[in-house]
Amino acid sequence: MSVASIQRYFPSITESQLVQFSQLEVLYKDWNSKINVISRKDIDELYLRHVLHSLGVAKVQAFKEGASILDVGTGGGFPGIPLAILFPEVDFYLIDAIGKKIKVVNEVASALNLKNVKAEQIRAEKVKQEFDFIVSRAVTNMPDFVKWVKGKVKKQSVHELKNGILYLKGGDLSEELAVYKTVQLFELSDYFEEDFFETKKVVHLPLKYSGKK
Repeated sequence: MSVASIQRYFPSITESQLVQFSQLEVLYKDWNSKINVISRKDIDELYLRHVLHSLGVAKVQAFKEGASILDVGTGGGFPGIPLAILFPEVDFYLIDAIGKKIKVVNEVASALNLKNVKAEQIRAEKVKQEFDFIVSRAVTNMPDFVKWVKGKVKKQSVHELKNGILYLKGGDLSEELAVYKTVQLFELSDYFEEDFFETKKVVHLPLKYSGKK
């Protein structure tokens, strides 16, 4: 898969955004050779397994200008970096407990001149701000994740979906999510035709259940 697929699924992206997306492969291959943040198998499928997968969040909810998004356990910058390219008027705070991963995120954001990205080595529990949405790619099970981000979501919703968690995850989640009565599952196969997305989902869990186990 090439960067052209991103343009096919997101036809309104600008020329400068396309350039930024096209730079991702060179940047990540270079950094991955120094600091391993993406598996070798995945680095060859960067646009499918990382970039487009991250942008699945945008198919479920387009972020409005001025919104603030927390990316927990961002690793090498996913889903935060692709989303920050797509939404230049939205503030992204990318965090991870591992410093070398945050180094890569900062270097990639700097090379792409992403002014809307702040990246920091910090645990989610230590973050003091509040956000419209908290995004992540399957860093842990949902009950633990909810505990990590408790109290970090703004009360006032301005998007179509209520403020809360937007979580990229695959497989059968029925048992893990059974306790959450307002959870919504969005199948990424409804938006993307590649086989990779067959079992992939975006899980939306609104704020008011953020305190529940």
